[in-house]
Amino acid sequence: MSKVIVAPSVLSADFGNLERDIQMLNSSEAEWIHIDVMDGVFVPNISFGFPVLQAIGKHSKKVNDVHLMIVQPEKYLQQFRDAGAHMITVHYEAVTHLDSVIHQIKKTGAGAGVALNPSTPVSVLKEIIHLLDLVLVMSVNPGFGGQKFIPYTINKVKETKALILASGSPAKIEVDGGVGLNNAKELMDAGADVLVAGNAVFKTENPVETIRQIRNIGTK
Repeated sequence: MSKVIVAPSVLSADFGNLERDIQMLNSSEAEWIHIDVMDGVFVPNISFGFPVLQAIGKHSKKVNDVHLMIVQPEKYLQQFRDAGAHMITVHYEAVTHLDSVIHQIKKTGAGAGVALNPSTPVSVLKEIIHLLDLVLVMSVNPGFGGQKFIPYTINKVKETKALILASGSPAKIEVDGGVGLNNAKELMDAGADVLVAGNAVFKTENPVETIRQIRNIGTK
């Protein structure tokens, strides 16, 4: 079985030592760095914007996976790309003309992803799944790190996998929220390709080893 992609979320990093933490991730087996952008409107929290993303991009040697939890993301797509985003994910719930926004993301040269809140059914992606590079299944309600994993989202991962296979889409499945060593294997077995881990990585004594363990969990 192939190894899962681990995408540590810098929302859980030490912002007083951000360069140190990015260099730690560079030295780890993590392939992606997950960057949560929150606007205080779409979600009840504000995280960070372009200056922080640019700082991360300056030091990161990984895929910068930018998750936009913001309204009207189409206004800022090129700016996020210019700031270092390799993958740009918007929320289905925050976009009116999703097909258009997906094409706008691709025009910047970034990979295009769509995120679904826990209560949003996978079926809403049926018409555009073939256009996507990534489907982000939220396993907590977006807005804050450190939340408890919602178990029924495992079935959503399975449904997403079935839709991808039926359509021939190249999209990877990413899961974000409450992910760690306790559920990584079950999520991978359900079809997840990318696991976002925040506290599960940064709050451990040895984050590099924790990343290695999550990445290799499917090979045991």
